[in-house]
Parts: sequence; structure tokens; C-alpha cells
Amino acid sequence: MPMSASAQETSPSKPLNVLMIAVDDLRPELGCYGKSYMHSPNIDRLAASGMRFDRAYCQVAVCGASRASLMSGCRPETTQCWNFKTLLRSQMPDVLTLPQHLSRNGYETGFLGKVYHSASDDAAAWTVDANEWAPRDRSKGKSYVQELPRKRNPANSSEKNGPSIENGGDVPDSAYTDGHNADRAVAMLERFLTQDKPFFLAVGFLKPHLPFNAPAKYWDLYDRDAIQIPSREDVVDGLPYARSSWGELKNYTDVPAKTDMLDDEKTRELIHGYRAAVSFMDAQVGKVLDALEANGQRENTIVVLWGDHGWYVGDFGDWCKHTNYEIATRVPLIVSAPGVPAGETKSLVELVDLFPTLCELTELPVPKHCQGKSIAGVVHDPGLSVRPAAFSQYKKSKPGVGPVLGTSIRTDRFRYTEYVSTKTGKLVDIVLIDFDKDPGATRNVASDPAYQPFLPQLHAWCEQSATGL
Repeated sequence: MPMSASAQETSPSKPLNVLMIAVDDLRPELGCYGKSYMHSPNIDRLAASGMRFDRAYCQVAVCGASRASLMSGCRPETTQCWNFKTLLRSQMPDVLTLPQHLSRNGYETGFLGKVYHSASDDAAAWTVDANEWAPRDRSKGKSYVQELPRKRNPANSSEKNGPSIENGGDVPDSAYTDGHNADRAVAMLERFLTQDKPFFLAVGFLKPHLPFNAPAKYWDLYDRDAIQIPSREDVVDGLPYARSSWGELKNYTDVPAKTDMLDDEKTRELIHGYRAAVSFMDAQVGKVLDALEANGQRENTIVVLWGDHGWYVGDFGDWCKHTNYEIATRVPLIVSAPGVPAGETKSLVELVDLFPTLCELTELPVPKHCQGKSIAGVVHDPGLSVRPAAFSQYKKSKPGVGPVLGTSIRTDRFRYTEYVSTKTGKLVDIVLIDFDKDPGATRNVASDPAYQPFLPQLHAWCEQSATGL
């Protein structure tokens, strides 16, 4: 795939390094996305040095499946990864992943933290071992720093995890996992300085994933009493599957298991915790960016930051992800690279696009199996458009029908979702949201006669979910 003219003009003699920062459960609620109440100075400065994507969408609103698509370049109907448990290699043992492709083209590749859902997935893709280059200090990097009785259990377990939040008090950042991994990432970058090869370093931060744990200084950035409770107006007019069961949150000891709505006090506490966790994670991003600049590597490095899916933080009284709707599927995405102008774009893009995009930006061939599109052109020209609609998919279950696959497309104006029975293949439900007239996404207008002319084209696009547009 040819490079854009501007990329060719700035292309250095040495191949560009790649620093990829993956963030768990991060919605585009940051200062650089217009949320002035958020303290995210480091991600904001990254955005100020590159292209911010305002309409980027994940393939599946659950971490494991989303990351499997991004790292393989394949859509979920190809990976058959629909949840957080299924490993990519169990479904596609021979697929060429992004780090593999880079390593076969002369890159040293390494990772720290949560890149895939499981650290054991795609083990053959990495040429360096973080445990050797930057050994973990077992006295640091904890999930909780307070001594509390707790268990770590799967979301469907009857046993509870620990509390959903923790104000860690006056502890160093490295007391928590993300803080320790940021320090280890700095050590990795220093080690890469001694190598003759370009590097690909993937750093995965856990926060703001539950539990919302952070040192006190990040909690102190926010006034809990000033936090506004999101509208609890329920989705209306026939939006099936719009709500999450938020079982993930209910599996913590301080959250009632049998409730459909949290009270104002608990809602504010959790929102406070989410924001503190975001600011804590942002500080760790800053440490890594500072090291990149201090080492003189920044001018020859592509930096990409993405969230694996969105997250409900009390919106509609809901929590977590696990739906096909806007809040669960829209993600932050920032690409900063040599020769890339600072700016923002409303071009519709998908996380599956990152594999071919990084190939183009590093002047490597795009593997034929990649099902996304390079958005390198958009990185240099925010006015470009690469597709008329972005895809997201999620499996749900409907009483009396059984499991259904929801395939959702986001266009400039609409979100159109078809739910098909996985047993019979029959269309069960249709949802159409008109963001021009209903920015809060509360009304399903699929049966409104005024919208019938739009449905054939939207259906035709939806039929292309396996390959994308």
C-alpha cells in the first residue's frame, strides 16, 4: 500500500519505532475530548501532538474479543472470539499477528501489562521477555494495597471479589500494578536504546477497569459533591438489549447483587473512583512518554493510544459495557507520529484498522488477511473518509428466542443494529437510532414510516459485517 506524500517526505532513514498504549475500559471522557472536568494532562498532550479520532469504534465491547481483532487484524466473525475467555490462538493458531509481522520485518517486540486479555496468548509473537529486561518486583504492583478480605473470581461466580473502589492513601504509584508496569516500561525503553533494531513496545494499563483503585492524590483531583448524576432516563420505544446486566460490577462486595439502580451516594462514589483511576492511568502514560522524550526516541517513534471499548458510568443508570450501543462501543484513539499534524477527525474508523495503519506508517506491506483499512491517510488528512459505516458486534440472549448476534453499524447520522437468532438465522429485532434528532440515543425509530427509506441501504451494509466496508 503506498505511503501518502507527506509521510514519504518525513520518512527517516531508520525505521520508525512503535509504542502502543492499550487502556482497559477507557471511554473517550478525557480533557482532549472536550471533558474539561477530567484531569488527563498526559493523554491531552499526546493528542496535541497527533491525530485524535472522535469516532473510533471497537469490534466487540468486551476486552478479550476486542483485542483479538485489533492484534490479528481480523473481524470477530473470523476470529470467533466473542468474549474475554476465548484465546485468539485457540481459534486461529496460524494467524499472523501485528507483533509477529513486525518481528519478521526486523523489529524487536515486547509487551508489558494487559495487551491481550491473557498474557499467555500469542507468546511466540514477542522477541524480548519483559520479565528478563524489566523484572517484576513482587513487593510492588498490587491490585489492592490495603489488607482486606477478598477473593478474585470470574464474573459469573457466586463468590464476591473485593470492594469496587480503594483510596490507597499516601502510597507511591508503583504500589499498584499500573504504576509498577510504567516503571518497567521505562526500563524497557532504556534497554531498547542498546539495540540496533527498531522496536515495537506494547504497554497495557488496567485502569480504569474495576476495581477503581488509586493513590489518594488522584482521588483528591475531584470533588465528589460536585459530580453530577447522569440522567437515569431509561431507553424507550423498543430498544431491546440496550441495558447491560452489569454483573461485572455486582461481583464486588460493596455492590448489591440484586438491584436495577444504584442510589445517588453509591453512583457518585463509583464515578469518583472511575475518574480517579483514569487520572492515575494518565500519570503512568506520562511517565512512559517522558522517558521516550528523555531518551531521544520520541522523534523516531509512532505512538498510538487506544481504549479497548467504552464503559457505562451510570449512564441511564447502567454500568459496565457488553452492549452494541454508542457508550459501550465508542473508544478513544490517538495516533502521534513524525510528520503527523496535530488535529482531530470525525472519520468513522475501527480498531481493526490499526494493524494495516501501522504497517503503512512503518512502510511495511499489509498482510492479505487483514480485514480493516489503513487510516494512515486520515492521520495526515483529517477530512478523509475511509468507510460509510463502522461495525460493532455483540452476542446477547432474548427470553423465548435464545442467543442472538447483534450486528451494529454507526454512520454519520444513524446507529442501525440487527439482532439475528444464532439458532435459526432469522432476524429477530431491528434498532435504529437517529443521532441528529436524538443525540441521547433513547428512541428506536425503526418502525417509524419516515425512516423506512433508509432501511434497505443500512441492511445492505449490515450484511457485510464479515468483511467490513
